[in-house]
Amino acid sequence: MTPPLPPDPHVERSAPSPEAALDRWFVDEVLPLEPALMRLLRRYWRRADDVPDLRQEVYTRVYEGAARDGLPSATAAYVFRTARNLLIDQARRARVVSFDLVAELEELPEAPRDEWSPERVAAARAELRLLERALDALPQRCREVVSLRRIEGLSQKDIAARLGIAEGTVEKHVTLGMRALAESLAGQGVDVAADWLARTGRRVDRT
Repeated sequence: MTPPLPPDPHVERSAPSPEAALDRWFVDEVLPLEPALMRLLRRYWRRADDVPDLRQEVYTRVYEGAARDGLPSATAAYVFRTARNLLIDQARRARVVSFDLVAELEELPEAPRDEWSPERVAAARAELRLLERALDALPQRCREVVSLRRIEGLSQKDIAARLGIAEGTVEKHVTLGMRALAESLAGQGVDVAADWLARTGRRVDRT
């Protein structure tokens, strides 16, 4: 995604450029769908190591498609239709994947039914902002490890090699970092984080 250029102070302000509108749409409408997108990819693609690359390919197709054809009227349907079509393409190319999986993917609805009301999208945006702030608040090395493991999808072994630390240290950073993120989100009313902490036996103080 190409970041928008800063406004020229010598030019009278007008409506946002098409590129700026596209970037804002992607941040506000597409990125909040990531949790549901990742659930879909993990459910229907059995090689977990491929999922981060699939997610990135979905984002690329969505962004380039919207740039070419215009912003869609129903963002969630557009994103999940793109993911569905990508999975079908990948499944047909992978000889190890059964015909049953391809047929199952073809029967997928183009978007989750009744999942993304305007209220749900707004809540997802708010939770995404809370997560970004919680991630920024982590110590630098912990934040780096958590980002590599949970966002980029690298293995503990790959992270250890990249950062020059032991795998046990990677695991420790991930454990502590994920708990800190969950506690921060739960304390601000994010129910899924509170539920996770409850399952792990950790008390939550809501602010």
